[in-house]
Amino acid sequence: MIGLAVVLAVAVPMSAAGPVAGPVAGADRVHAEIMAAMADSAAGWNAGDLDRFMRVYSDAPDTSFVAKDGLVTGKAAIAARYRPRFTPEGAAKRGMLSFETLRFTPIDARHALLVARYRLRVAGVADQTGPTTLLFVRERGGWRIAADHSS
Repeated sequence: MIGLAVVLAVAVPMSAAGPVAGPVAGADRVHAEIMAAMADSAAGWNAGDLDRFMRVYSDAPDTSFVAKDGLVTGKAAIAARYRPRFTPEGAAKRGMLSFETLRFTPIDARHALLVARYRLRVAGVADQTGPTTLLFVRERGGWRIAADHSS
């Protein structure tokens, strides 16, 4: 919930202020860059490469992940949450990950909001799917997730 509060704290005041002078320049390019980063992260997941999967997350200490079991803060803690799925024992449960954009909103030149649907296909069980809201920040290495709320 706190991760969502961070997203709303950024997005709501900006939307309440009314429309900006015009669309964020290069919004299509920004969306393509972010989706390329998400595709690379999913490829890391699918290959069993935790470091590659986590590359899309910001190294900032307040990077957050929120799911039904609570809030996790910091990239290392987020990686620790996922690590069991990247062991030989967890590989069968890890499945194949993909994302579909539901809504993309550029906020300003350094921030964007992606609402997507994740799909996790695991052999022998029904697909796991749900919404994810991701606040991205542009850093030196490219677009990185600052806040992730997935359910």
